[in-house]
Amino acid sequence: MRAAMVGVPLLSLEGVGKAFPNGTVALRDARLTVRPGSVHGLVGANGAGKSTLIKIIAGAHAPTSGTVRWKGEEVDWRTPGAARRAGVATIMQHVPLAPTLTVLENVFLGAPGPWRLPRRRRAEFERLLERVNYGIDPDAEVAGLAIGERQMVAVLQALATGAELVVMDEPTASLAEGERQVVFDVVRRLSAQGTAFLYVSHFLDEVLSLTDHVTVLRDGTVVDEGETAGYDEDRLVQVIVGRDLLAVERRHAGPVDPSAPVLLSVRGLSSPAGVRDVTFEARAGEVIGLAGLLGSGRSEILHAVYGADPRASGEVLAGGRQVRRTPRDAVAAGMALVPEDRAAQGLVNTFPIWQNISLPDLASLSAGRALPRTSAETERAGRAIADLGIVCPGMEALPTQLSGGNAQKVVFGKWLYGGARVFMLDEPTAGVDVGAKADILELVRAFAAGGGAVLVASSEFEEILAVATRVLVVREGRIVAERPAHETSEEELLMLANGFGEEGASDAA
Repeated sequence: MRAAMVGVPLLSLEGVGKAFPNGTVALRDARLTVRPGSVHGLVGANGAGKSTLIKIIAGAHAPTSGTVRWKGEEVDWRTPGAARRAGVATIMQHVPLAPTLTVLENVFLGAPGPWRLPRRRRAEFERLLERVNYGIDPDAEVAGLAIGERQMVAVLQALATGAELVVMDEPTASLAEGERQVVFDVVRRLSAQGTAFLYVSHFLDEVLSLTDHVTVLRDGTVVDEGETAGYDEDRLVQVIVGRDLLAVERRHAGPVDPSAPVLLSVRGLSSPAGVRDVTFEARAGEVIGLAGLLGSGRSEILHAVYGADPRASGEVLAGGRQVRRTPRDAVAAGMALVPEDRAAQGLVNTFPIWQNISLPDLASLSAGRALPRTSAETERAGRAIADLGIVCPGMEALPTQLSGGNAQKVVFGKWLYGGARVFMLDEPTAGVDVGAKADILELVRAFAAGGGAVLVASSEFEEILAVATRVLVVREGRIVAERPAHETSEEELLMLANGFGEEGASDAA
């Protein structure tokens, strides 16, 4: 990478601390310097303080100590609007666009001046597209866009406000490889034009290839910083977690005993969402990876199996008994879904941790299966916090107060202590750090070793191979190939997912 530009820093934080009223200290004496036209990486484990630091830069949090300077002048941004007007745009992991508005309307929502001037705005929009070398229909409704397209709309929106610094929080967490490359190309192109980026990612290969400088946070403190050229992945992982840890520990799991009981049987499953004649079985002790690129239909298969798509046809049997097509019946049959969007689908963000954990099994924790017993609920929550290593201020904390990895552990905790025999996990480690990823994959292994069955849908083939006993490759809503995990590779799975060497078989039982 080119060296970051010299001269007066665009943004600098010195001795910044943040303590919350509940006593949580999120940042201690943090420092950060971002120069014009640079791509600065910010990395750290979940709970290290990255989100708090980003919110201070964005004006959403006020620091309790230290100094923030913008172009050499001390600033005190008390609202996101103040930071945005100064020239800072923040693109969060879950892109906050207006789904019922068009691309054009979203791009100019935060821009100065009136935004309903179609002719003028369309000309500006075309200039923005030329600047980033990207094409998208300005009249398309955002609700119908793929995740990668929404990410690009957010980038265009940031540029429309005149941003000189763009903060990107996990911009590629849910993107396929091709879409990631689009983001990388845009970041490189814009930085060459003088726009600075603060790039926050758990994908360390991205940080190493894309950034000029990197800052590492651990437990709210900056523990290392320097030019990215001075790091490799092993050193970066060690600094992040404070110990040696492989980013993903791959274990070559052998095939499951063919005499093990079948816990889940799917026959001829199809749906208008794009699932096409899917058939497979999952046995006790088995971890089945659903490997596919973004848009391949892997998530739709999980939702159809779970009964979340009432339009689906075909048969789903759990323990040999047919499951009716509703999530309620799936839960009663011992099936659990950990969705990709944990914030919107996996957690009730207004409930404390203890209520989230007890929610799916509330009847068994209630007197006469009707009157909830708080003592039983909090006892289970305490057990989950201890067993799963959930880092939190206490079980009264809301999910929104947790890091991504710890929030994901709460979703796991919801299902671990009830009657679930089949786990279905959709991108289970999206947006979590290397340490939390290892913890979550270990939970998957332990659940299967205890006699359960697991389906893991992911575009991260390395992650699938880290835990799976068998891999089903998904393309265009159907299973196109099956491989024992210990006999395949990331390269082969990628080829199959792209349609090269496709077997054409939909029966992977």
